[in-house]
Order: sequence, then C-alpha cells, then structure tokens
Amino acid sequence: MKTVRIAGVPEHFNLPWHLCIENGEFDQVGIDLQWTDVPEGTGKMCQMLRKNETDIAVILTEGIIKDISAGNESSIVQVYVQSPLIWGIHVDAKSDYNKLSDLENKKGAISRLGSGSHLMSFVNAQNQNWDTNNLQFEIVNTIDGAVEALSEGKADYFMWERFMTKPLVDIGTFRRVADCPTPWPCFVIVVRNEFLKNNESSIELILEIINSTTSEFKMIPSIDRTLASRYHQKPEDIQEWLKLTRWSQKQLDQITFQKVQEQLFALNLIENKMLYESVVK
Repeated sequence: MKTVRIAGVPEHFNLPWHLCIENGEFDQVGIDLQWTDVPEGTGKMCQMLRKNETDIAVILTEGIIKDISAGNESSIVQVYVQSPLIWGIHVDAKSDYNKLSDLENKKGAISRLGSGSHLMSFVNAQNQNWDTNNLQFEIVNTIDGAVEALSEGKADYFMWERFMTKPLVDIGTFRRVADCPTPWPCFVIVVRNEFLKNNESSIELILEIINSTTSEFKMIPSIDRTLASRYHQKPEDIQEWLKLTRWSQKQLDQITFQKVQEQLFALNLIENKMLYESVVK
C-alpha cells in the first residue's frame, strides 16, 4: 500500500473524497489515502505543503497561486470545483452594520494571512472601489475564532463560504450583509513537486477515482439528505448549494490562471508573475 496524505477543509465540497475513502476505492488500487481536515483553511494548507505535512491539498485557487509565487514548491494538477465560491460577508447580528458600505475602513476577521478570507477581502474592496491600503485584519484561525472576534468587537466583519456559515446566521449569531463570489473556479488540487515527481502514477490513479465520483456526485440517491446531515445544514440550503456547485475533471486553463494572477498582481498581493507551465502540471 502506498500512503498518500491529503488535506482539505471540513466542508461539503469535499464529501466526494470521504465517500471514495469510505468505499475503499483508493485501497483497491493500493493507495492508503489519509485525509486531514483543516478548519483553518488555505493559509494553513499552504504551510502544510511547505513543511511536508501533506502531499496533496484541495485548496483555494487564489491562495495557492499566491503562495507558489512566494516560493511554495507545489503544482496545480487539476481544478476540483469549477464554480465560484460564494463568500458571505458577515457581521455580528447585534452590530449596527446593515449594508456593505458600512464596512469600508473597518476591520476584517481572517483565518490567517494568505488565506481565502484574507485575499478575498482585497477583491471585495476593489469591487467596492475602497482603498485597499486601508484594509485592517484580525487573525482568528477558524470560524469559531471569528464568532468570538465579532462578538467581542475585535473585528467588524468576516468573509466565509456562505452556506457553511448560514447555520450561524439562522441562529442569530451572524447577519449576512452581502455576497462576494470568486471571479474564478474556487478549488484546485495541488501536489508538492517532490511528491509529484516520484509518484505521478499514484496521482493519476487518485484523480481518476475522484473524477469518476464527482462527475456522478449529484446523481447519488438522497445526496442532499446525506450532505445536510453530515454538515449540519438545512436540506433546502443544500439543494440550493448543489444547484450552484459544479465539480471539474479538467486542468486549470491558461486564460483562467492568468486572470487570477493578474488580479493578485494588480492588488499587490504577488510581486512576480509566473509562467503557466511552471505552476500547472
């Protein structure tokens, strides 16, 4: 058995991986795929790739492109989710903030520097014509940390995946004032270069198995009920999310790569532009 370590967020997007692992599909081809949930998100997974604490990460597109430009020796091997991530912009339910414009020059809670919540704050600010030099951040690590930071006034707003955050809106902890979809496919599959070089056939097998599952995922009987139960969601919210979500079985194309890179460069989030062939394998 070949042991392969993989990391991803504990969110509904990644249920296909868990189903494949639970069904023994990787075992059948001699791969012991060991999954690690990373509630801290993309910034933490970038660190894990750098420190050889995981071989593969299912990670936000903008976050990994930024980190590869800063020296992370990993490569994108495929798009995982083609549809945008819908970032909900949340405030404490008891706060006086009622619309997006109220949050200009206010402090955002982020999981960590280089995370999606950090990078998308810049995208949102640019969309609203705010001065990105005035952005302020409070590092909170996880969604629980964000609840604490907003309730105690250490931060004013928190950007996180809309559907995973909705239970906190439903119980009156957060109020969502706006959405900010990513202008690109949200998740990619990334492999450390050293591991990829020595294990190309294993990576091909892993992609073949996950792609077979994601291509048929929405047709699994009662998948909406399974997702709602596992991720503590209302069935109607999961049904809406399923309509909006499109998995991918294809590589990141050059036009999309350049679009992400150009936006990161324009926001001064990366210093150097990279060649597509150096990042996408």
